[in-house]
Amino acid sequence: MSVGMRFSSGTYLMDEAGIKAFAAQFDPQPFHLDEAAAQASVFQGLAASGWHTAAVAMRLLVTGGMPFASGAVGLGGEIEWPRPTRPGDVLRVESEIIEILPSRSKPNQGIVRVRSTVLNQKNEPVQIFTAKILAFKRP
Repeated sequence: MSVGMRFSSGTYLMDEAGIKAFAAQFDPQPFHLDEAAAQASVFQGLAASGWHTAAVAMRLLVTGGMPFASGAVGLGGEIEWPRPTRPGDVLRVESEIIEILPSRSKPNQGIVRVRSTVLNQKNEPVQIFTAKILAFKRP
């Protein structure tokens, strides 16, 4: 891996039933569950929970978006949702390694900072996540 490397994921379709099911279990706010309430909200229509978008992004990253052989062990990060994810959106993730910090005390590992942008079918960002990931050097 090196700074500047880019990775692309596959795609995932966000459907209305999935948005409502996720919200009912994990983020039961009216604008995620009910069309009329969502229309009257700041979103002006049904919107997926940001946490649902984040969970889909994680799935896309793990199933082909980034090559971490030992898994993507997250150490934290910053997340933004510049626009809502809607029913019918087809999401994909574009990631870039923006920094690699070797460990001073453990020479076989380091921290990789990765910026992952979740884009919808219109190429609009719906989530930007800059993560710190624990990475291990290959033997």
